[in-house]
Amino acid sequence: MTRLLRVQNFNVSGDGIAAGEDQSLENPFGLAGAERLFTWAGATASWPGRTDPGGSRGLDDYFTRDYAHNIGAEIMGRNKFGPQRGPWQDHQWRGWWGEEPPFHTPVFVMTHHKRPSFTLSDTTFHFVDGSPAAVLEQAREAARGGDVRLGGGVTTIRQFLDADLVDTMHVAVSPVRFGSGLRLWESPDELLDRFHLEAVPSPSGVTHHLFWRK
Repeated sequence: MTRLLRVQNFNVSGDGIAAGEDQSLENPFGLAGAERLFTWAGATASWPGRTDPGGSRGLDDYFTRDYAHNIGAEIMGRNKFGPQRGPWQDHQWRGWWGEEPPFHTPVFVMTHHKRPSFTLSDTTFHFVDGSPAAVLEQAREAARGGDVRLGGGVTTIRQFLDADLVDTMHVAVSPVRFGSGLRLWESPDELLDRFHLEAVPSPSGVTHHLFWRK
């Protein structure tokens, strides 16, 4: 069985921007108005953070329900894990997600500055320095036959795309524009030399872009 490297529920603006340059503890995405990219997901019945009954059960909900399906490990960049730069000064920082991270699998955080692995609930974070191919090999071994999710951020996804390692991508494009920031693409057509693409509009206003390798 083919084990896939999958990008899932990644969110960009209409001009391809997923984050900004000014990340901080108070501004995890470094981009004013970034929350507008996630409105579609938070409105679904399957959104993990939902505390009240209700929510949509249509197309958008399909993607929030599929987020964890057959995922055995996750790869993320250091900036998705936290706002620190350079050598780790604060080992008390253990991610944005509190004591119950939403991953429920091994997570491989790409960084040039090692720190010891640790476990929160059923998620173990490993800090690894290596090429995208080398990190993917570690993640696949830890996934025990499951797929590996490439969680972002945008710079990390670009690295794996440039290394031609991504098998499938789901990118939700919101009808907002930021003008400047960290950009996944100028146009999704840039990827059509390597991927098939179906773009499916949702009543919520986002357009779900589904890519799979040719």
